[in-house]
Amino acid sequence: MGRIIARRREFAAALAFAGVTSLAAVGAARAAPARIHFHIEAKPYSEALLDLAQQANLTLLGAAACEGSMPQRFVAATSFERALDQVLADAPCGWKLVAPDTVQVAARRREGEHVTAAAPPPTAAVSELLVTATKRVRDPRQLAVSVTAVSGEQLKEVGANDAASGSAELGGMLSTNLGPGRDKLLLRGISDGAYTGRTRQMVATYIDDLPINYNAPDPDLRLTDVDRVEIVRGPQGTLYGSGSMSGIYRIVTRQPDLQHLAAEARVTGAVTENGGPSEAIDGYGNYPLWRGVAAVRLAAYQEMDGGYLDDTVVNRKDANRTLRYGARLGLLYQPTDALTVDFNAGLQHLRSNDTQYTSPGLGLTRINRILEPHTNDIAYAVGTVKYAWGWAEFTSSTGYVEHAFHSLYDATAVQALFTSFADTSAYSEVAHTDMMVEDAYLTSRGGGRFQWLIGVYGADTGQHTPAQLLAQHSFAPDVEVYGDNRYDRIQELAGYGEASLQIDPAWSVAVGGRAFAIHTHTTSSVVSELFTPRSLDRSTNFSGFSPKVSVQRELGAGNLIYAVMSQGFRPGGVNSGGAVPLPKERETYSPDKLQNYELGVKLDALDHHLSLNSAVFYEIWKDLQTDQFRSSGIPFTTNAGDAHIAGIEFDLAYRFDGGLSLGLNGRYSRSRTANPNPAFLAVLPSSLPGAPSFSGGGVVSYQRLLAGDWLMRLTGETAYIGRSRVAFDGSFPQGGYVSTRLVAEARHGRYGAQVFMTNPTNAFSDTFAFGNPFNPAQVRQVTPQQPRSVGVTVYADY
Repeated sequence: MGRIIARRREFAAALAFAGVTSLAAVGAARAAPARIHFHIEAKPYSEALLDLAQQANLTLLGAAACEGSMPQRFVAATSFERALDQVLADAPCGWKLVAPDTVQVAARRREGEHVTAAAPPPTAAVSELLVTATKRVRDPRQLAVSVTAVSGEQLKEVGANDAASGSAELGGMLSTNLGPGRDKLLLRGISDGAYTGRTRQMVATYIDDLPINYNAPDPDLRLTDVDRVEIVRGPQGTLYGSGSMSGIYRIVTRQPDLQHLAAEARVTGAVTENGGPSEAIDGYGNYPLWRGVAAVRLAAYQEMDGGYLDDTVVNRKDANRTLRYGARLGLLYQPTDALTVDFNAGLQHLRSNDTQYTSPGLGLTRINRILEPHTNDIAYAVGTVKYAWGWAEFTSSTGYVEHAFHSLYDATAVQALFTSFADTSAYSEVAHTDMMVEDAYLTSRGGGRFQWLIGVYGADTGQHTPAQLLAQHSFAPDVEVYGDNRYDRIQELAGYGEASLQIDPAWSVAVGGRAFAIHTHTTSSVVSELFTPRSLDRSTNFSGFSPKVSVQRELGAGNLIYAVMSQGFRPGGVNSGGAVPLPKERETYSPDKLQNYELGVKLDALDHHLSLNSAVFYEIWKDLQTDQFRSSGIPFTTNAGDAHIAGIEFDLAYRFDGGLSLGLNGRYSRSRTANPNPAFLAVLPSSLPGAPSFSGGGVVSYQRLLAGDWLMRLTGETAYIGRSRVAFDGSFPQGGYVSTRLVAEARHGRYGAQVFMTNPTNAFSDTFAFGNPFNPAQVRQVTPQQPRSVGVTVYADY
């Protein structure tokens, strides 16, 4: 996994700081700071800061972190920077400007001092964190986009360590359940089917600002030492281009801390009913190389999931055991407030010894003739330079991603189509993707009425995807009887921009767009024991413009209503596989386009106890691309037809007094297909496959400070995944199940422990009705939930 990727780091990474001194120097970034008449009575710092923010028309986050009270009132005509410095002169907290007119407050921490158990606040409300998914640091409550931000601390509280285990927290994001490193992410019920193939993913996966997945299954990165996870719903073609048709899943890592030495280690052990034991260890270390100027941060992990399915034919117990390990290195150099240089590199290896589907009536056993292992490996590196001056900020990122996966399937059921003689057969599917990315953009600074962003993007992606059907004999294992040796090169160049204007104190309008050109070149060589060899060499070109328009009205007190129109797109391509060529009308597939119309509301009420984000949406999908399988099990890609999706979604959080908090999210959508492609199906099913009409989740957390400075926290989360079908062909139903996790945690100073239980009722539900495409008799396949598991995590930090 040698070479590595690109990512843009926003200045918001400073949110990871602990202990910030006042930065009056930030005022130098503004020409002639405005003088404001402040009048703030002596009161608790948390209330005084809210008064100051209101009088200065600032967005202020983290006021609750500042304990204690002002010794005297503050009356002055000065800039807001000087006002913050003077109000907080004797306070146990500091501030930092992280975006135009956006201030983050955090508790100070001296070297060697550890925040006691009293410090952790209640679980964050909906989207209380700043986000950088719009390529600028913003409070999501001020954005005309449906976005959920979940902090790394929240994820640790519930024991969520990847996209699948965090579904109750991650604002309606769903995942198929083919197995670790094999899954596909879904948002808003916008689904092109459950299979992965040539089409770009519907949900773009990012590590910081780097796209790490082109068309492979989700790499299933472990969420170790992350600052937050951002889920942006709806097509994001203007800023992110092809591959963001239904939204963005963005992992924001913690940036090196320039001031403090820090470390954490976590060790987990668990047992599963009728399964093998599981274990994990992860941690990080942070070291300032030059205090205030340069720092390095290293995170690493290793996890073994013990498995729970027994493969009786090959005599393998707990056959679906999975190993995942990885590491990440971050370097940050910030010689001045204006210049930031950072480098980030990471890698992960994931291997499952077998798939996790079975057949009805077999319980937690399976009867495959051969094991079906899978690997999904990824490595990346990125260098980012950021420079800011009075009126603008420039960011340039250059990086590299290497992503490789390999799956093996039992293809014995169809071997007669490829060979005249074999005992058993296996289908080997390999994909190796190298992606070089450059993204450079310039954004406005300051809090003026007119804000803008302009950028250029380039990506050069190479893919080698050899596929083989291997005949297995007792005297000659793995003889190739069919093979497709395919190479693809995809080159994308785009220019994009956005501009917004505040037309009065309440109303703002924004317009944006992305002009793009995509060139693809495909070569393929097909060999077969029973049929004539053939080859292919073809190039295609696609170009277009993806627009975005939004209108929003601020209602005061952090409330907002908005309307937005946005668009997503994917390029077309060429099919090559199969011992027998596809009909001419299936040799290629066309680009598809998704048009989004959305109305949303963001509310903060009841003295900041209640937060609500909600949106209604209507999607028009033209020439829907989908990955499918021929009767032989060989994959191909086609356009299914058109679709319309209407729905409503919400994120709600409520903080009770006394340490109790509640979070709920839900989505209801209704899809309808139209204009079927006769080269695929004469009649389409009425709704999209793999997309349940309803899904939702909830998290309840209660924390209390006990005697002796012990912190106790109880957390429960549950998610419901509704019923759907796995494919367009009216295949078997799936879903309609609940996943649950219970966690009890105790912490004292630097040390803590969690006890957790998953699937407490030991439910056995079909989470995914697919496992192997080489199934000509259409025997039903089911994927049961992991049985009840109980575990313990212990941790220590410095």
